Amino acid sequence: MKRTGVLTVTQVNQYVKFLLEGDENLRCVYVTGEISNFTDQYRSGHLYFSLKDDKCALKAVMFASAACRLRFQPKNGMKVLVRGRISSYEVSGQYQLYAEEMQPVGAGERAVALEQLKERLRKEGIFDVERKQKLPRYPMHVGVITSSTGAVIHDIRNVLSRRWPLAEIILYPVAVQGTEAVPQLVQALQTFNERKCADVLIIGRGGGSMEDLWAFNEEPVVRAVASSQIPVISAVGHETDVTLTDFAADLRAPTPSAAAELVAPDRAELTDMLMQTAVSMHMKMEQRLNDERMQIDLLAQSLQEALEKPVQVRRQELSTLAGRLEDLSPLKVLHRGYSVVTSAGGDVLTDSKVVRVGEQLRVHMEKGSLFCTVDEKEDLHE
Repeated sequence: MKRTGVLTVTQVNQYVKFLLEGDENLRCVYVTGEISNFTDQYRSGHLYFSLKDDKCALKAVMFASAACRLRFQPKNGMKVLVRGRISSYEVSGQYQLYAEEMQPVGAGERAVALEQLKERLRKEGIFDVERKQKLPRYPMHVGVITSSTGAVIHDIRNVLSRRWPLAEIILYPVAVQGTEAVPQLVQALQTFNERKCADVLIIGRGGGSMEDLWAFNEEPVVRAVASSQIPVISAVGHETDVTLTDFAADLRAPTPSAAAELVAPDRAELTDMLMQTAVSMHMKMEQRLNDERMQIDLLAQSLQEALEKPVQVRRQELSTLAGRLEDLSPLKVLHRGYSVVTSAGGDVLTDSKVVRVGEQLRVHMEKGSLFCTVDEKEDLHE
């Protein structure tokens, strides 16, 4: 730039920018510092912030095209490593760092991204206890989402065959790590829910490094687990391994074998329970029968009394009638010395006019009878 006298502000700012961008040392720099004055322009997607150390500060900007690639959310106070270039913003004459990449220093980008995703999902209520579903007590169809070649499916089969052989295991084979893992895990969860072919689901894999288990931290998988209408047990890695899927699932198991034990009742315990129930039912049935027998005995006694009372009344009436009949009996008359005369045919005779002289008659007395011949008769004249 030649000296031409008085310069305009624009000329100065353009020259400074030209110098900065012409310096090869400033075209690609790595700067580490603590984020301050962070501003996220939600409409444009640009990020504005400063990097500072214990003495100085450097203004910086990350345009939306680079910011969209971040796997974490920058915050004030976070120490980061930034790659970019140094240039000047002509309008203000402020030189600044134009950031193209950024990653946290110390914990690592993935760990920070994981914590931020966890906090965001927690605020949405994805991990709330209130939304957890209860496991079915006696599942007949157990869906398993895991690798078809790993030890997980074999462990689950061994445990269920021992504890609850009535259950059918439905395996949906998936990749449990790598680029194909996330879409396959999501598809498996959706398929089970669409077909409603399982009473409970076990999703998991064996142990491994944080990178090996990372698919179970991905947001699509976590949301698919949380939205499942079928209860889900997460069994990812070993007991010390924790993923976001564990928080979203209805129940977390420390190992796949433990998941199989949680999903089904113990056959031996169930048998003992059924035996105890059978004994209890038998005792209650015996007690019920005894109570019913006592009730029947009381009813029979009442019925007997109800039947005997009218019989006794009738017997009394019959006795009275018999006494009265006995008083009217001809035998009573015979007992007093009177006799009854009958013809040979057995007809009782009360009028001498119907008897002829010489006719054979029979005289009935209290003790014995007389067979007589009529020698003479005397009729009464009216």
